[in-house]
Amino acid sequence: MYPLKPTSFFRPSSRPTSPAPAPRQDTPTTTERARPLSKLSLSTFRRPSPSPAIQNGAPSSTVVQDGSFVEVLGLKLSEAVSKALAQPAGPATNPGELLAGRRPIPPGRGRTLGALIVSEIEASRENPHLYRAVIRTLQRPLSVLLTNLSNNLIPLLSSRAFHTPAVPTPQEPQFNATQLHAIALATFAGELLESFDEIGLGVDVDTRGESLKGVRDGLISIIKRVVDPILNAVKNELVPLIEALETVPTPPATNGTATKASGGIKSPIPHPSIMSMQTLIPIYARALSRVVASAYAESALASLVISLVWRGMVALAHRPVPQPSPPASPAMTTNALKPKDSKKTLGSPPGTPPASRFTLKLPPSRPPTPPSPASRGPTVAGDARALYNLFTQLPKPSSDKVQTRLAREVVDEAFDGLSCLIALLESIQVCNPPIARSSSTSGTSSTNTSPKIAPLSELEADLDVLTEEIPIVVALPLLLRTYIPASRSVPAMLGMDEGEYRKSCLSGFGRAEECGIAVGQRVLEVLRADPGVKAQEGAEALLWWLERELELARAERAEAEGEGAGRH
Repeated sequence: MYPLKPTSFFRPSSRPTSPAPAPRQDTPTTTERARPLSKLSLSTFRRPSPSPAIQNGAPSSTVVQDGSFVEVLGLKLSEAVSKALAQPAGPATNPGELLAGRRPIPPGRGRTLGALIVSEIEASRENPHLYRAVIRTLQRPLSVLLTNLSNNLIPLLSSRAFHTPAVPTPQEPQFNATQLHAIALATFAGELLESFDEIGLGVDVDTRGESLKGVRDGLISIIKRVVDPILNAVKNELVPLIEALETVPTPPATNGTATKASGGIKSPIPHPSIMSMQTLIPIYARALSRVVASAYAESALASLVISLVWRGMVALAHRPVPQPSPPASPAMTTNALKPKDSKKTLGSPPGTPPASRFTLKLPPSRPPTPPSPASRGPTVAGDARALYNLFTQLPKPSSDKVQTRLAREVVDEAFDGLSCLIALLESIQVCNPPIARSSSTSGTSSTNTSPKIAPLSELEADLDVLTEEIPIVVALPLLLRTYIPASRSVPAMLGMDEGEYRKSCLSGFGRAEECGIAVGQRVLEVLRADPGVKAQEGAEALLWWLERELELARAERAEAEGEGAGRH
């Protein structure tokens, strides 16, 4: 009977007197308690207790909502990052873009991911604590994104196909698959950065780690690693052609048969460099339009276009004046015609009049007019106009975006300078003062030279307008050859070597503006001290123009320094 004494398991025990449930509440799992609680809640769901619980907890629900919101946001961003780098669905429309069976990332995915990030951040702006939590949540998915972009880009950049050829050629006018995949990654990073710029994300540095500055710098690095090699390759191909414009090409050889057949060359033949760039620049323009798809790539594009325009202006301004070929003498012309006439007489029937009857009708005292320099070969003004038309085919930074508006203004100023140089070259070509002076000093009649002197005064009156957008160091050598052909070069007046002068003063628009006053003042002093300069006809006009330009340059510099001091 003793073993049957504890009968606690057989009789119903009440809740207050049972000691067992108290220690068992911690040891069992929550699933054993979840069922009875859910049953109780279902049996009493008609009571208004759940609704008042949510309403009474509204002030404190922000914290709970913040926690759940951050967790959901992290999952949502991770999923969006995975989808952004996933392969596009559907078959490939261009088989040339397939690389190991994979297609490049289509454009627009960076903007889609950026729009999601911007919308979530804008929704949390009013709550500083929630905003910081969102920024911290963005760190991990964006770091994973940056790592994946770098891992995908490294094998592309190290591939030989990315660098040979670095840019399209007339033989291969399209990018290869390796280059297309790298350009797609750079485009994705650029689109995402443009979304960051909309709200100023990642601009400020936060020591607490609540900033996306590192992610922003990583995206910019990806763009530069792809865009810079392509732009440098374009520059390396075009710069030698542009610098060759400084040389005077040999005029095309013409004979009497060609002149008879064609009636003479009506339009000037372009420079060989212009003819080469007419083939290359349209191909490069299409390639750059494909590469430059973001604001940060457009900034690099602006540097390229400005550099090309500047080198073109320097080359055209330093091209020497071609030496005119002497006209043919009347004796040589008559002797050259006689063999043809004798053959004609020998082979003609007896009834044909002699050829001397027709040669007598030619003016014996006047030699045939030699072809003009414009008809013999290319002119500086014509090459400048052709170069300007070629440069206009290159893409420019967008004027609609805030990030590239300043770059577009600088590019437009460079084109304005080239346009003013074209106008100056055309005016000099029309006036042609050196020919007028040489003919007037050679003892020829004044009847033929008097019309040549009037345009010189017109050129002097328009010098201020024609050189308004041209730096002093660019316009000075051109005007020296025009008004004072016998003068020394600008580097010789400065006592510098030609190469050293170009590196120091002709490296770009900014450097030319800095050195313009010093170079102009030194040239002005040398010209005033030279007694042979004052005896030349155009010396006074050149000295007057140079003094005026120096005054304007000093006034502009003083105004700029005053504005800078006022800002500080």
